[in-house]
Amino acid sequence: MVGRFQWIWRRLHRSLWYRATLFSLGGLLTALIAWLVTPWLDLPAFASIGASAVDSILNIIASSMLAVTTFSLSAMVTSYGSATSNVSPRANILLIEDRVTQNTLATFIGAFLFSLVGIIALAAGVYDEDGRTLLFAATIVVIVLVVYQLIKWAGYLTRLGRVRDTIDKVETAARKALEGRMDNPYLGGQAMPATLPERLEPVRADKVGYLQHVDMSLLDSLAGDSSLAIYVRALPGRFVDTTTELASTPALDTERAKKIADAFTVGPARHFDEDPRFGIIVLAEVASKALSPGINDPGTAIDIIGCGVRVLTPWVRHAAGGIDEATPPVEHVHVDALKTEDLFEDFFTPIARDGATTVEIGIRLQKALASLEAIGDERVKRIVDGHRKRLLKRFDQGLTLDDDRQRVRRAASD
Repeated sequence: MVGRFQWIWRRLHRSLWYRATLFSLGGLLTALIAWLVTPWLDLPAFASIGASAVDSILNIIASSMLAVTTFSLSAMVTSYGSATSNVSPRANILLIEDRVTQNTLATFIGAFLFSLVGIIALAAGVYDEDGRTLLFAATIVVIVLVVYQLIKWAGYLTRLGRVRDTIDKVETAARKALEGRMDNPYLGGQAMPATLPERLEPVRADKVGYLQHVDMSLLDSLAGDSSLAIYVRALPGRFVDTTTELASTPALDTERAKKIADAFTVGPARHFDEDPRFGIIVLAEVASKALSPGINDPGTAIDIIGCGVRVLTPWVRHAAGGIDEATPPVEHVHVDALKTEDLFEDFFTPIARDGATTVEIGIRLQKALASLEAIGDERVKRIVDGHRKRLLKRFDQGLTLDDDRQRVRRAASD
């Protein structure tokens, strides 16, 4: 269960400008501290060796960091375009939030500002001999950091934005979102009762967009006790409009309805964090794009099917073992659980639709279903059986050779 401010902090913490600003402030403070602490310094003479060269070193850093930062930004934009064309536009957010890329750019920008402030301060004569020595020592540390990031960045650029690397990022995001939902199957609240109380009044959305986050702590404070319990009707990832029912509760007035609606964050796009279905959908989109006539890469689609099995396996085992009934932190808010059939529908249906003319895809999908069926409970077996039958219908119509149809049928019966 994540509160709104914690959720906003996570989003902020992953933004590029946040790290760049922190590293830039660090570079500025490092250069200024060398000036501020010099009245209390009494460095030995041998420590000043090389301090006279600090001017030229800072000039080199300033010019080179500006060029390297510009090149790195160009490489990032190129990787975003490659991911959009070959993987999915929805995967770009994961490239933008990539830690290695953000740390590298932030280091370069911070080093540039450090050197720029140092050059200005030296030209203004604010450093004495000890100050120049301290600035020289700080410059050596900055050089070491820059060289480390350059070496790391050179290797990372060889795979940034590539299909395999982007698929790995999507798979990781989907897996983490599902693990988070397994830990909090009802977002930290209670399970939705089989029968809802009578005389519940709906709380409708006041914005149009995708539901990104539900502040369960706020809802619990608004519920107060069981007589004012809140029943959440929309999960993160759902597209809502002004007619969509977000929640329902008894004894509703205008002020309470507005406060309940404020607990639901609606934005223009879906995010991976609290929306497990989105990660599954993006994986299926990657496979569908690989199967399009313009790309025609069934190997990538087969790879995605393997990713889907890896992501869904822990969830299927979790569903087979039953949801943990430990006491949730939120007592008076009820939420629907994520449905396994929705996850299967999000993943298998698009791939089967777009790969119905490729026998290898049919065989691999049947093997994937068999793998998940083997570890699932009776409910999962019924879901798998329904998808298996629909897959056979699709591939019977899509495949032109009877031998290929029989191969898919044998895979379904194995």
